[in-house]
Amino acid sequence: MTGNRKFRECIGSLGRRMRLWTAMVLLGALTAGCGSGKEDANTKVVLTTGFARDEIFRIESISCTLPEIMVYLTNTQNQYESVYGPEIWQAKAEGITLEQNIKDTALARIAQIKSMNLLAAEHGVELTAQEKGYAAAAAKEYYGSLNDTERELMGVSEELIEKLYAEYGLANKVYNFIIRDINPEISDDEARTITVQHVLIRTYALDGSGEKIEYTAAAKEEAYQLAEEVLELARDEEEGTDFEQLVERYSEDSKGTYSFGKGDMEPAFEEAAFNLGKGEISDIVETKFGYHIIKCISTFDRAETDANKVKIVEERKKEVFGQEYDTFVKSLTRNLNEEVWGQVAFIHNEAVTTSDFFDIYGKYFAAEE
Repeated sequence: MTGNRKFRECIGSLGRRMRLWTAMVLLGALTAGCGSGKEDANTKVVLTTGFARDEIFRIESISCTLPEIMVYLTNTQNQYESVYGPEIWQAKAEGITLEQNIKDTALARIAQIKSMNLLAAEHGVELTAQEKGYAAAAAKEYYGSLNDTERELMGVSEELIEKLYAEYGLANKVYNFIIRDINPEISDDEARTITVQHVLIRTYALDGSGEKIEYTAAAKEEAYQLAEEVLELARDEEEGTDFEQLVERYSEDSKGTYSFGKGDMEPAFEEAAFNLGKGEISDIVETKFGYHIIKCISTFDRAETDANKVKIVEERKKEVFGQEYDTFVKSLTRNLNEEVWGQVAFIHNEAVTTSDFFDIYGKYFAAEE
C-alpha cells in the first residue's frame, strides 16, 4: 500500500472509530491501526510536492509538522513503556510491529483532528475566549513540565503546544456540536446486560511471537472430548459440582466471569448465553477461540443495564458523527510527505519520559465536554 493511500485510509478509519476524546487505551492500538478500506473514487490524492522541510502532511489549507507528530508519538510511546517497559516494541500483530502500528495510529489521530478543524470551519464552530484560555493554560503547564532534552528532541515550543491543544479542543467541540440533538430512547430489553461464567477449552496454540496456530483435526477432537467431560461434570447434580471450580480447573481463558449486553460478544457465545435462564448451563458452544460451556449467573443486572444504555447512546452519537465526517473527508485533498514520514521514529533517550499531554488536556477541557 502506498503512503498516500494509507494516509487517506487512516483518516477515514479514525473518523469511524472516533476515539480522539480519550487517551489511547494501552495495547488497544495493536489491533486498531489504520483501515484497509477500498479506495474511494471521489477522494483526491496529490503526489508529494512543495512541502516545507519538516512538514509531514497537508490537508487542504491545514498542515502538520514534525514537532506536532512527535508530541503525539512520544507521549504514546512513554505511556506504553511506563506499563510494559521498552521490550513491548518487539511485539507484532500480523507481521506489523507495535512501534509501526503506534506510528500509523498517531498519524491517523492527528490527521483526524486537523480534518475536524476544517469541519468546524464549515459549521462556523470556534473556540470561545475562555476555551482559548484553557489551551494557553494547558500549554503553559505541559511545556513547563518538559526538560531541555525533551524540548530539543521533540522540537517544540510553548506556542506550538498551545496550537495543538486549541486544535484538539476545537475537534471535540465540533463533535459535540454535530451530535448535540442525538438522544435516543433505549429500552431495558435493548440494553439488557447479563452475567455468565464459562469454561473455555481452546482450539489453538500460540507460537513464540504470539501468533495463533490452529489445532490439527486430531487435537481439536481431543479438545471437544474434554469439553464434553466438563459439561457432564457441570450438569452432574448428584455430585454437586461447583461451576467455579470447573472454571479454575479447566478453563483456558484468563477471565471466568463476563457481564455484557447484546452485540458485545462472539455471536454464537452471545446467542447461547442470552437464551439461558438463571442457573442454567449451555450445551457446548463453538467460537473462534474454542469450545465454551456457559453458566448463566444473572439474566438482568439493573446497574449494568443502565450503564449499557449510556454506552449505546454514545455509540449512536458516534455513528451520526461518523456519517457526516466520512462524507466530509472524501472531498478533501490530502498530501503526505512520504520522505519525511518514513524517517519519523521513536525517541529512545532515558531523559525523555513525557506522557501526560492528553491528561493535561482533560484537566482543562473536561468540564467543557
